[in-house]
Amino acid sequence: MISSLRQRNYRLFFFGQLVSVAGTWMQTVAQSFVVLDLTHSGTQLGLTTAVRFLPMFLFGPLGGVFADRMDKRRVLYVTQTLSGLLAAAFAVLVGTGSIRLWIVYLLALSLGFVNVFDNPARQSFISEMVTPENLPNAVTLNSVSMNMARVFGAALGGVLAATIGLALCFTANAVSFAAVLISLAVMRKSELFPAARIPRRKRQVRQGLRYVRSTPELLIPLIMIAVIGTLAWEFQVSLPLMATKVFGGGAAAYGVMASVMGVGAVVGGLISAARPRPRARALCLAAIGWGIAILAAAAAPNLPVELAALVFVGYGSITFNSLAKTTLQLAAKPTMRGRVMALWALAWLGSTPIGGPIVGWVGQDAGARWALVIGGLPTVLCGILALPALARIDRRGSREETPAPAPDNPAPDNPAPDNPAPDTSDQDVLMDVTTGEPLLPGRS
Repeated sequence: MISSLRQRNYRLFFFGQLVSVAGTWMQTVAQSFVVLDLTHSGTQLGLTTAVRFLPMFLFGPLGGVFADRMDKRRVLYVTQTLSGLLAAAFAVLVGTGSIRLWIVYLLALSLGFVNVFDNPARQSFISEMVTPENLPNAVTLNSVSMNMARVFGAALGGVLAATIGLALCFTANAVSFAAVLISLAVMRKSELFPAARIPRRKRQVRQGLRYVRSTPELLIPLIMIAVIGTLAWEFQVSLPLMATKVFGGGAAAYGVMASVMGVGAVVGGLISAARPRPRARALCLAAIGWGIAILAAAAAPNLPVELAALVFVGYGSITFNSLAKTTLQLAAKPTMRGRVMALWALAWLGSTPIGGPIVGWVGQDAGARWALVIGGLPTVLCGILALPALARIDRRGSREETPAPAPDNPAPDNPAPDNPAPDTSDQDVLMDVTTGEPLLPGRS
C-alpha cells in the first residue's frame, strides 16, 4: 500500500505536497467566497474558476513539451515559488480590503499560466523518483496526498474563513509552498531516475498529438477524462452552490462538504494503492460508480445525507483519477510522458474554462442540484460507452504478455557438429607472427 514511500526522494516529495496542497485548498475555499461576497453570482464563480484554467486550455501541450525538454526539478523550483508569491498577493489585497473582481480574475489568470508548466512537470517527475515497479503505487499515493490535504485544508479553510477572515487562508497557502521547496532542495540527485531529455525541434507538440492519436491505450482514456473533467470535476463551483442555495450554509458548510469528500478520497486512494497494475477496463467501472455517487449527492434531501453521499463521491473521484493517471503514465513512452501528462492536465483541468461557466450557469438558473446532475450523468455514460473498447485492449494486452508454449522436444539452436573441434578455451593459443592468425592444432 505504501511501497513507494520507502524511497527517500519520493517520501520527501509526498509530505511536501501534503502541506502545500492543504494550503491550496484553504485558498480555494477562500477564493470561492471572495467571489460570492463580491458578486453573489454562481455564474461569476464559474467564470473565475474558468479563468484560472484558461491558460492550460490554450497552452497546455506547450507545457508538456517544456517538461520533456527541461530538468523537471528545476522547473518546479520556479513554478512553486511563483505560486507562493501569487498567494501572498491575494493575502495582502484581501487583508487590506483592496480586492476587486477584476483583480481576482488577473491573479487567477496568472496562476493559470504558472500551472501550464507546473502540472506536467510535477506529474511526470513522479516517474523519476521511483522505480518502474513502484510507479502505479506512487501515482496513486500522490492522489492520496492531494485528498488528505483536502480533508485538512478545506476544513481548516472553512473554519478560518468563517471565524477569523479570508486573508489568513491566502497567507497560509503562501507559506505552505516552502514545504515543497525544502523537499526539492534536500533530495538526493544520485537516487533520481531522470528521463532522457528531448532536444529542441520543431513540431514536437504535433508529434505528441499524433502519438496519442495512434495509441488507443492513451486516446480513449483521454477522451473520457476530457468529458468527465469538463462536466463532473467542477466541485469548486457546484459544492459552494449546494452549500449556500440548497442547505442554507456558508463557508463552514462548504469546508465540511469538501473535507468529507476528501475523507472518502483518502480511503479510496489507499485501497487503490494496494492493488496491482490495473486493467484498462477498471477505468470504465470506476467512472460508472463515480457517476452514480454524484447523482446520489444531487438528490440528497438534507445535509447529513449529502455528506454521506459525498464520501462515495470522493472515493469515486480518486479511484477514477488515479486509474487514469496510472494508465497514461504506464502506456506512454518516457520521452513522451511530459506531453501525455500535459494532455491529461488539459483534459482534466484545462477543460474548466468550458465546464466551469456551464456548471455555474446551470446551478444559478436551473438549481444547484442540476449542477451535479450534468456531471454525474455523462460520467456514467462515458464508462458504459468506453467499456467494450478498453476490454478489447485488455484482451490484446493479455495475449501479448502470455509467452508462447515451448515445444515438447525443442531442437537446440546450434546443434553440435558430428566432429566437434577440440576445446582450446583453457589452452594457450599460439599466434602466427607473420599473419597474426591463431595457429590451429596440428598447424606449424
